[in-house]
Amino acid sequence: MKILVLGNGGREHALVRALNRDEQVADLHVAPGNIGMADEATLHPLHPTDAAAVTALARDLGVDLVVVGPEAPLAAGVSDALRQAGLAVFGPSQAAARLESSKAFAKEVMAAADVPTAGARVCTTEAEAAAALDEFGAPHVVKDDGLAAGKGVVVTADRAEALAHANACFAAGGTVVIEQFLDGPEVSLFVLCDGENAVPLTPAQDFKRIGDGDEGPNTGGMGAYTPLPWLPEGFVDDVMDRVARPVLAEMARRGTPFTGVLFCGLAVTSSGVQVIEFNVRFGDPETQAVLARLETPLGGLLADAAAGRLVTDRPLQWSDDVAVDVVMASAGYPASSSKGDVIRGLDAARGLDGVDVIHAGTAEKNGAIVTNGGRVLAVVGRGPNLTVARERAYAGVEAVSFDGAQWRTDIGAKAQRGEIAVPVADDRPCATNGHERPRRGLEDADAPALPGWRHVYSGKVRDLYEPEDAEPGSSETLLVVASDRISAYDHVLEPPIPDKGAILTQLSLWWFEQLAADYNGASASPVEHHVVSTDVPEAVAGRAMIVKRLEMFPVECIARGYLTGSGLAEYREHGTVTGLPLPVGLEDGSRLVPAIFTPSAKAEVGEHDENITFEQMAERIGQLQAEELRYVTLDLYTRAEKLARAAGIILADTKIEFGVDPATGQIVLADEVLTPDSSRFWDAADYEPGRAQASFDKQFVRDWLTSEASGWERGSGEAPPALPADVVEKTRARYIEAYERLTGRTFRG
Repeated sequence: MKILVLGNGGREHALVRALNRDEQVADLHVAPGNIGMADEATLHPLHPTDAAAVTALARDLGVDLVVVGPEAPLAAGVSDALRQAGLAVFGPSQAAARLESSKAFAKEVMAAADVPTAGARVCTTEAEAAAALDEFGAPHVVKDDGLAAGKGVVVTADRAEALAHANACFAAGGTVVIEQFLDGPEVSLFVLCDGENAVPLTPAQDFKRIGDGDEGPNTGGMGAYTPLPWLPEGFVDDVMDRVARPVLAEMARRGTPFTGVLFCGLAVTSSGVQVIEFNVRFGDPETQAVLARLETPLGGLLADAAAGRLVTDRPLQWSDDVAVDVVMASAGYPASSSKGDVIRGLDAARGLDGVDVIHAGTAEKNGAIVTNGGRVLAVVGRGPNLTVARERAYAGVEAVSFDGAQWRTDIGAKAQRGEIAVPVADDRPCATNGHERPRRGLEDADAPALPGWRHVYSGKVRDLYEPEDAEPGSSETLLVVASDRISAYDHVLEPPIPDKGAILTQLSLWWFEQLAADYNGASASPVEHHVVSTDVPEAVAGRAMIVKRLEMFPVECIARGYLTGSGLAEYREHGTVTGLPLPVGLEDGSRLVPAIFTPSAKAEVGEHDENITFEQMAERIGQLQAEELRYVTLDLYTRAEKLARAAGIILADTKIEFGVDPATGQIVLADEVLTPDSSRFWDAADYEPGRAQASFDKQFVRDWLTSEASGWERGSGEAPPALPADVVEKTRARYIEAYERLTGRTFRG
């Protein structure tokens, strides 16, 4: 094969080294290349973003494959020009390259593909940036939305520094993406793609900060090592299933299939793997370490990807060695770079056992090799283990010198000392998708002991268990038991309402059945519910479900088809509901056409959920996921309202909760749904706007608590008194009536 590589950095030099080891590659060219590649390939002095010049060169040379190294030619559409000329190209189209050139676009794709990632806001003004910084809190993550060669990201605890970076991006005419900080170590994974199929390389870890201990400003990368012995078993398979393949499928669905290398920047967090960002080319300096270990011929792999013939079940061959590369940067980097400084000791370094030197920012001047950029060299050390590999890499660094040279001394050091820890998921029953901390439960709940199950959490009215033989927090399923406890005004009351748990459980199950039929919701695909089985311990039969463990969104999704409750109170004061303006002249019970979406933030047990605006919700979970939840909530409400109306019942409003299935990344309908505890049901025959409506819920309880008969003052801070027997019985009867009228079934307890 005759191959043309575009680029002039360390990444391209590492590619040239690996391609030269492939016996199929007979002729290798680089445009423009650097002086370090001169003995390994033919160099051509042209700019790789000049599509016309690159195409003409590839035609003149008669190459079999063009490999696009850096991001700039991809964003400029060079690969498109080459393909239009009938040339084989390893590198995505300009449209597909937006996964790197636009952080906002990448977030959109991830949301559509249900890929786990940090919450984010796209900001165009200082005010928007300030609000996002305050919402997500420190550490602050601010990313230039466009290309920045890996240096457009600031991660800092200093709010002023974060805002200054955002303002600098705005001043340059750009936008920024501000993200939630992800805990846990970072991992880089290269995935070769042919538009449909994907093959992973070995994971690596790089080091972005200029100084030891991750101090100082961000850089393009100061070193890397591979493999990563601390990664959990099955990590790569998990990333392929949850990240790479869904993204490939989504890009193909959009008509922009991805061909090239998908560089997945990942965080291994307490809630699982999360995507930090995507790049659409080999990463630098990870490539220098990863390709040093690759024994499968690289030229054949890249040609197969370009031709759409990757074999996914073909195992790649890797050296048993560990590889570490240490970047040597010029004086002033990353703020500036010194050029023209003579580099000494290159031959001595290359002569060391297990050491290679990869050129990045170098040039020739008066017969000497000199610095010509920020990151000058990457010195690669290989050895049977990390300790030896590090020793060899740093021996090579010590052999090389130039004025002002700077490098980190701790590349791979923590891994060598066994100090990298993968965060363990909290043992609460529901992880929170990285958006909030686990909520406090009800401390004195009367949760029953159940054989085979371990009690882990109690809310106001439900108790959660996990399998007794599972590691805490690790099971795929949970047991949810609906108690007979009743709450009002943020207090759990006494006594409980007999059969309440069974009524609500059975009504939820009925609704799950109804809503699954002929569903055509978001993305024309059904929203799954979390119920796995009703085969539960005898002691809780009829009021319990086995459900999927989900990563719950920290918001409740409320659909309002009628003006009442807290919405009515806000409307009377401001003319809005959670910031949404409504027409003047509405009254208690007025129908809202169309129904409106009004989210709330989840509160701890004993505290009140807080109504929030849609914009505040988007700040918490990301714009795209917020829009999807709004769409699905209103769609579900519309369908449920029609079903209830057919039974002579008005569904005034309802509260719905969603989570993410960690196994599939899919949004799942969770908790109870469309019960008298989560919804307002009114008798259609008695409905009359302009007055309070009688509800099929705990209205008897609320009315008694606020009456003189109870002797209780809502704002006193004291617990309410015990409920009278007649209030308990009336409430139970109202719950049963709602169940029987909606389902057409007789409640038998």
